[in-house]
Amino acid sequence: MATVDDDVAERTCIVCREAKDEADLIRFVSSPDHRVVPDLRRKLPGRGVWVSLSRDAVAEACRRKLFARTLRAACTAEPDLPQQVEELLQRDALALLSLANKAGLVVQGFGKVEEAIAANRVRLLLAASDGALDGRGKLAGRLKSSPGRSELAECFNSEQLGLALGRLNVIHAAVAAGPLAEKLAAAVRRLETYRGSWRTEVTKSV
Repeated sequence: MATVDDDVAERTCIVCREAKDEADLIRFVSSPDHRVVPDLRRKLPGRGVWVSLSRDAVAEACRRKLFARTLRAACTAEPDLPQQVEELLQRDALALLSLANKAGLVVQGFGKVEEAIAANRVRLLLAASDGALDGRGKLAGRLKSSPGRSELAECFNSEQLGLALGRLNVIHAAVAAGPLAEKLAAAVRRLETYRGSWRTEVTKSV
């Protein structure tokens, strides 16, 4: 039987049956109208089950009807549940980016980002997935040669970055180090892991 919330502290994926850290899993519960809903913040009431942080794993749980079996309830997992999870993860990450921008931690545009990298002020470099490859490559190369711990994310397009930052079609943005940047980096990492496109750190602490 899959591990559920009240049994033990360790969480077990209902698909692969492996025990994992909660950060590597997604919690699901049955709603009052008997639909399976993702609980990304792990706060919704009721019995919950856990699935690995993977779109394929969520799709497999739907296909095998594992939610109803392990929740012990007549609940329905909608066909677009994997997409729902991805959209929620994406929304959370973009909301954190917007907060970072309001806090004055974000610079935008190739030139300003380049200057921030040169000054070693970048914790997270955001490059639009639909931006030119040469520009993205140049900034990534500069970031790689700079000291400190930095990450590169290419999981948003220019329109999504623009909406989060209050401008039209942002191609390059950089977030300065700090607690909010760490939360954003973690949210981006979860999104990319879910999509199966997680990238490693560009540089490591020296």
